[in-house]
Amino acid sequence: MAVPDISRLSLNGRFPRHGPSLPEQGTDRYMKKLKGYARSLPYEIEPYAKMLEMLDFILLRITQCIDAKDYEPGLIQWDSMLSYWNMLKYPIPKEKRILLAKLYFQICVTPGMSTQVIAVCADGLSNLTRSKKKLSLEDMRLPWRPLYDILHKDLFLTRRQFEYNQLSTHMGCIAETVRRFFHPAAINDMLSTFVPGINGTNLDSVLSSQYYILTFLPLTHPQTYLPMLTRLWESINSYMFDERMLGFLSQLAEMHVDPTVSDPTKIESIPDDERSESEERPQWNNNDLRWPSKWSGLYKDVGIFTEHEWNFIMCKCLASMEIPLKDAGSLTTGPTADTSSSFEIGRLPKPGWRIPRLIVYSMAQDGPPTPASNAPTPLYTPLPSGVSTPQFPNGPVGDYLTVPLQHWNPARSRTFLAGSRALDSLARLIASTEHFFHPTNSGSWTVDLTAFLKYIVYEFNKRWHEEQREDCKTPQNRRLTYDMRRELVKSIRTVVLLAMFSQDSATVSNVQSCLKSMSTMEPGLIIEPILERAIPSLEALVETQRTLSVIRALCAIAPAIYSREVYYPGAKHLITILQLLIPGIDLNDPVKTYCTTAFLSEVSQYVMFHDVASLEDEVLDKSDLSGIIVTTETNGDIEQFSPEMEDALLRDTTGSFASWIASFVRRVIQLLENLPEEGANGTAGGASEVQLVEVVTGACMQICIHLSDSLFDLVLNMMYDYASTNVRSNAIRAIHQLVECVANAHPERTLAKFFPFCEATIRTEIEHGASSTRTTSTTTPLPSDATLYWSLAILRGAVYNDGSALLRYKERLLSLLKLLRDKALSKRGFSWSAKLLSSALITLTHTYPTENKFVDPDVWNDPEFQQKHYLYWGKLYKPEDVKITWHVPNTEEIDLALQIFRELIEPCLDELNKLLLAETRDAIWRNDFCRYLCFVRQAFAGIPTLCKEYIEPHVRQAMVETTDIINEIPEMIASVDSLNSGFCLTDPNDKRYRYINNLRRQFGEFLHRASLILRDQWEENTVDAVQMLISSIRVYLLEYGDSRDSYSVNSDQYSSDIALARYYAGQKTWPRAVLVRRARFYHSSRLHWNSLERARGPLEDSLLDDVVEWCMWHYPSVRESSQALLDSLSSVYDGLRLRALPVLYRALEPGTEDDRMKGALWTLNISEFGRGAISGLLRLLEPCHLVFDVENHALANASWRLKASLGRETAEDYIVKKAREKRIQRSQLINDATQETIKQVLKIANNADTHWRYAIAAMRVLRTLVRRDHPITCDHVRFFLEKLYDSNPSMRYYAQRGVMKALRYIKLRTYCTDPASLALANPRNPLKVEWPVKDSGVSTAQIFDAYFSGKPVTQSEGRFGLDSLYFDYMVEGWLACRKTRTAVRPPDQNKPTFRWEPASQDVITCVREMATDPDFWEKVSGYFSEENHESSVVQDHISCVKSIFQLLGREPYDALKGKVEELLADSDKNKQRAAAELLAGILNGSKHWSLADQQYIWDWFKPYAEKTLDQTMKTENVGIWVTFLDVRAYVAELMSMSIQWRPRPSLADVETFVRECRMTLIDQDIMGIRGTYHAQRVAALVENFKKWREERLPGVHAFQSKYDRVGITVCRWLHQSLHDTEAMSAFDYILPLLPELFRFTEVNDNDDLARRANVLLVLLYFRQLPLISEAQVLHILDVLCKCLDDEVVEVREMVGTTLSGILRLSPRRSVVDLKNRFVKLARKSQLPDRASPVYNHALRQRHAAIIGICALIDSFPYTIEKWMPELLTTVMLEHAHDPIPISTTIHKCASSFRTTHQDTWHEDSRRFTEEQLAALSTLLTGSSYYA
Repeated sequence: MAVPDISRLSLNGRFPRHGPSLPEQGTDRYMKKLKGYARSLPYEIEPYAKMLEMLDFILLRITQCIDAKDYEPGLIQWDSMLSYWNMLKYPIPKEKRILLAKLYFQICVTPGMSTQVIAVCADGLSNLTRSKKKLSLEDMRLPWRPLYDILHKDLFLTRRQFEYNQLSTHMGCIAETVRRFFHPAAINDMLSTFVPGINGTNLDSVLSSQYYILTFLPLTHPQTYLPMLTRLWESINSYMFDERMLGFLSQLAEMHVDPTVSDPTKIESIPDDERSESEERPQWNNNDLRWPSKWSGLYKDVGIFTEHEWNFIMCKCLASMEIPLKDAGSLTTGPTADTSSSFEIGRLPKPGWRIPRLIVYSMAQDGPPTPASNAPTPLYTPLPSGVSTPQFPNGPVGDYLTVPLQHWNPARSRTFLAGSRALDSLARLIASTEHFFHPTNSGSWTVDLTAFLKYIVYEFNKRWHEEQREDCKTPQNRRLTYDMRRELVKSIRTVVLLAMFSQDSATVSNVQSCLKSMSTMEPGLIIEPILERAIPSLEALVETQRTLSVIRALCAIAPAIYSREVYYPGAKHLITILQLLIPGIDLNDPVKTYCTTAFLSEVSQYVMFHDVASLEDEVLDKSDLSGIIVTTETNGDIEQFSPEMEDALLRDTTGSFASWIASFVRRVIQLLENLPEEGANGTAGGASEVQLVEVVTGACMQICIHLSDSLFDLVLNMMYDYASTNVRSNAIRAIHQLVECVANAHPERTLAKFFPFCEATIRTEIEHGASSTRTTSTTTPLPSDATLYWSLAILRGAVYNDGSALLRYKERLLSLLKLLRDKALSKRGFSWSAKLLSSALITLTHTYPTENKFVDPDVWNDPEFQQKHYLYWGKLYKPEDVKITWHVPNTEEIDLALQIFRELIEPCLDELNKLLLAETRDAIWRNDFCRYLCFVRQAFAGIPTLCKEYIEPHVRQAMVETTDIINEIPEMIASVDSLNSGFCLTDPNDKRYRYINNLRRQFGEFLHRASLILRDQWEENTVDAVQMLISSIRVYLLEYGDSRDSYSVNSDQYSSDIALARYYAGQKTWPRAVLVRRARFYHSSRLHWNSLERARGPLEDSLLDDVVEWCMWHYPSVRESSQALLDSLSSVYDGLRLRALPVLYRALEPGTEDDRMKGALWTLNISEFGRGAISGLLRLLEPCHLVFDVENHALANASWRLKASLGRETAEDYIVKKAREKRIQRSQLINDATQETIKQVLKIANNADTHWRYAIAAMRVLRTLVRRDHPITCDHVRFFLEKLYDSNPSMRYYAQRGVMKALRYIKLRTYCTDPASLALANPRNPLKVEWPVKDSGVSTAQIFDAYFSGKPVTQSEGRFGLDSLYFDYMVEGWLACRKTRTAVRPPDQNKPTFRWEPASQDVITCVREMATDPDFWEKVSGYFSEENHESSVVQDHISCVKSIFQLLGREPYDALKGKVEELLADSDKNKQRAAAELLAGILNGSKHWSLADQQYIWDWFKPYAEKTLDQTMKTENVGIWVTFLDVRAYVAELMSMSIQWRPRPSLADVETFVRECRMTLIDQDIMGIRGTYHAQRVAALVENFKKWREERLPGVHAFQSKYDRVGITVCRWLHQSLHDTEAMSAFDYILPLLPELFRFTEVNDNDDLARRANVLLVLLYFRQLPLISEAQVLHILDVLCKCLDDEVVEVREMVGTTLSGILRLSPRRSVVDLKNRFVKLARKSQLPDRASPVYNHALRQRHAAIIGICALIDSFPYTIEKWMPELLTTVMLEHAHDPIPISTTIHKCASSFRTTHQDTWHEDSRRFTEEQLAALSTLLTGSSYYA
């Protein structure tokens, strides 16, 4: 491989002239990115060839760790070095990336590997394979089986297994990471493995098998298995199943917009070179899948789904929202069904909520489009012209109203919104849930709903921009269109504007994100409604919550306001918004201030504040420019001005910038003046005030950066006038931050303005005694010192940026600093003076960007830009196009910094050395010591990048010898080489370098001497000096590299800036400020690299020792600060822990002073530091070294191949040999330490004086230290057995687990054939065999017959013949069978089955001695039979007894027999429970005894069983003996095989099932989910209900009727069925009962029956809502219209309510038709005289029309349709005074209209004319309410 050389990078001014040269074409893209990073820095970076050498060395060490099996600490350490190397942005060559990824994968799937190593390698594997462009399936394949074997074995715990870990979680994450590297040819093999594990009667098996299927199956070719998954999904009711399935389908939908992905010919072209030993490639018959000659993808009706599948998906989407239904709980019944799953399922990684992605990536032009809509929320559009209305008949009104709606326009075909079925479904879904977005109807569901919208527009935006790229592979006819984008925004706009006013923070966050995306998609549709809501709220400032909401909304749509590219007309609104937001800066309302400053900060990053109105000759009509220019929406289009007119309008608004800037500055100053008085700590007020000042000054800083010269001078003068004429003691810190704002924008002008003033003021104040009172502790400052502190704060802010600007003031600055050093004697005086010094040094010696304007400096200074800057607003840059101006310290600046040290700091050090020799240490001494040391400390804190640190060879050697990584060879101790990162002095031979380095060493030596001297001084008057000393040690040891430009802080800020600036996923252009932050982040990462390893010589060791001693000093305040320092040091200085622990341990010895011991204990409790000292005893992990004995040939091969790529494929080198020997030695030390720990803990636990809490902790430690790879000792197991009858219940609880764990491990070690099996806990039971399945159907029938009859399948030698096979578990075969089935042979007649390992014989003897002692069982059973609240047997008791009897066989039986008989004879409930537990343990433990011993036990037990169950059984004992016999489990298993549903493929094999799922029609019940078992009973119920209804009792006795009682039972049964996993079968029972359910709702004398029936009907309707076709909806509407003619008023009113709900939650295509019907009916209905015989008929007729009209109005609660104003102001107003009930119906509707539209009336009122508004006021209140 040709290695590029970028060593010739050089600087041209402050910019690198050349980036790294490009390598071969394969990595061209990534080398260009590296070149961009290099160009963004002001110094050269290392050549790629050099960094590749470093990478190769790291990879070599990794392979050596693998060969030596040095996983911890070797591999973990070198993996961290690889992570640090990746931080430098150099690309890894593809070949090495592939080999390294394979190596990491093999490490993860090595049996017995520790979870810590797996977690580290899983992260590394994820990082290596994250980019689909860097690695694809064509580049790399991986085997799937090893991963599955570990996950499958670890997921579910056995009865006696309690120590579960995160292995399943890690394996699941790895599977999701690498699934795209599984070969698609393995699909059949995977299905053959996963599908047989599905048992529909056991939710755990369904969910786990589903997880395997959806996590392992390759996504590229789903055409073979997707129909099978859909069929299975339709048969399962489970929320967890739904969520994982929806996430899986979303991945498919996204991937297969590219049709080439699923091309079947690719399977053969991809090499199948990574197949594990147990993997197969079965060839199935796929003749039903005919591939076309030219592959065109998987496209079907809706995306890659059929219409049937899509409707089902939308049902699940609606259910996943968990929307509540009145009296019916939630739309989804899955969570209730999921309660039957076990906790182990929760250990698997949770699925992502990807429903929006599924919908968006299913959108395409796949249907005829509807006409363009013009409704605010245009779910459906009005019908085209030409629709006729039937003539009003003379017959009943119902006949007129029920003319079928589809007959009104029979020629109309079904159309879809923007021609997209998926978008149409989404719009229906949004319309169905519209009501739940309103703040008055909010709840937990609102967060999910708004999150749904947020991700819908996010995914749409992402896909939209993906399809704009040249390399997009989505066919043109399948891409998103502008109409789709527009209709999507219009469909969700109303609900987003409703949710905007929510008070829930999560909801508001979702809405803001949604609004931001929408404003970049269709800004014209979003910005105007937001402004119409914002302007009145900001003008009135009455409703606080509403004001906050609109400000947050403005923040969200800010891109549409400032960016000319996003929305060209939006910028003209900016100045008006800015003016209205001035009052938002309010000290009394922090939240409003945060929101306001967030908007100001964002907007000011993209605009220039400069008045160009006066530069233009064109004069505009000012009458058109006042306030917001509101555009109008006509026929769905936004009426806009021409670009020239927009520019003219915008230019004119810039004339208001000056007045706004002045108002803003005055408002900020006013806020500062009103701050609370500063306290002793120097802060004004509490945390909220501090944060408020920070956000306000942050916004101010952004604004100042983007001011024109004239406006900057205005701001500078305003600040100077305020600062020079005022002194506010409450705003001293705030004025410092405020001056920083202007200094950051123009440091030269700021210094020129403020330095003379500050210098004169400081000198005057010092001369008059300011800060002359000596103090060393934080106190409230004297009022007389306020002016000095005010000036110091201003001056410190003025030196904030660009060190070159300080050079012209260097002599005056130096003189001023000397004056302050000598005369500022108060704590605040000298500390602030020292901070001024530190700020000046940072400004002089650090490398940093000097500006972050929104355009490059050359553009900013261009006169043409100054005149037309508004054309550039919101400009975005590509990373390679931006030019960054850096401050790089020049020689003069470095010399000034060194001069400060010579003239200011050296004398301070001399004075400090003299002070150490002083005999008296009074207050003056303490003040001088703190003052001088403060200056020295802050000076060295200001030069973290002045000198580059080099570690001398002898120092490095000493560091390796004393590292915290103990028992490791020196070659495996990682170290780093320093890199270029902007240090000023890098040549150790430079006299300047030597000077500052020597001075720094003198500083360190002084700190050590001072520590030794002051540590012996216990006087209280030295505490302040000690605190200053500890702070100075922190500076000496930690202030280097990125300490003042923190990598972590820059990383967080860069991520935050990216999140705020992102318009869409995959964005390639960014604001310049983000790219400046990116460059600074990269610079800090290089500084961080150099800070990873600090030199730890003798002086540093001495100082570290001093800090440890200070941690145990006598004063708590000193201990606390020292411990905090030690915590920081432990992550920087390797070897600190090992050096400090002996000292701390000695401090814990008896006789140590209390303060010292407390300090040691608290120090050991530090998380980072104490981790090397003690692992929390209660969080210990079981030691296990099995991984060292596991031979993973695939891992060895991966390591060899990676090493070969490095040119090191030779024989084993000496480093591997040394590392292996050291690893073996380390393992032995761990084993010895474990045994010693067990010995010591046993000693403590057995001590009678040990407190019970410590005894329990000891028990838990001992249980954890029972090892799988080593036999337990006799003393260890005896302790567990003895504590089985301890008086403490917790002790007994953990002792039982200890016994079970110890004896289970004996079994595992005995029957695991190799270390890998033992690591996976996969023993080989000698009685288990694999029975071949030849004919799956016949074999299954044989197994079922044998299972239910208790007979063997084969009977060659009779019932108990050795060749007879039994099937104890029916865990497979419900859906399909494997090639073999696990069967069990009966044990030998006389010989024992198990022959335990020889190494555990002494332990077995120990157990035997205790278990054969009757006294042992007497004591154990005594506690078993203690009185408690258990009504069933305790499984832990049973398992413990079972473990003992399984190990010893029949031997303990005689010792226990008498006690069991005694307990059985006692009728007491607790005694019966103890007897049942002991018996269950014996019988379970006898499972594998010889047949003779089993028969002996059963012969003894049977008489007692008959007697107990027949004679001594009591009501209180039933639960005990039921759980003993496990009757319920047996019955459930029996019913699951005979009663519950079972699939019906023609053959019970996987291939047949998968193929028939593809081939059979959807109506064919291949899954057997149809409810047929109870069909006859349901039919009988239907007939009986007719009879019972006739026999029903009247009145208050109705509930006693059989009709009511059976009806309630049926409702409960159906409701429970709908909440079960087999809910689908219930619908076949509901349909015949549906008429009766409706009748149940009509009973008026049994509320319980009516309520239960209503719940069922509501649940049934809304669960199926997306499945209801348009024709069915029209039919429902026809029925409702007919009911409007009912004679009962209440019925008509209820019909109106129902009609409104149906129209609101269902398609709205027939709204206009119904409106025309009702209006015509109202006009034709003339009321005769009351005495007329047809009066009631006419009144009913008009009332029906009015109810219909009100229902139409109520169905649009938050929008105004085109036809609505006419209905409200003509028809309804005309009949407002009609007789009751017409008038009451109208007034009720009007009141509801007023309530639902008051929040949006500023927008809604525009849809009414002036006359209509006046009429509406009359209708509502009789006055002009809306005027």
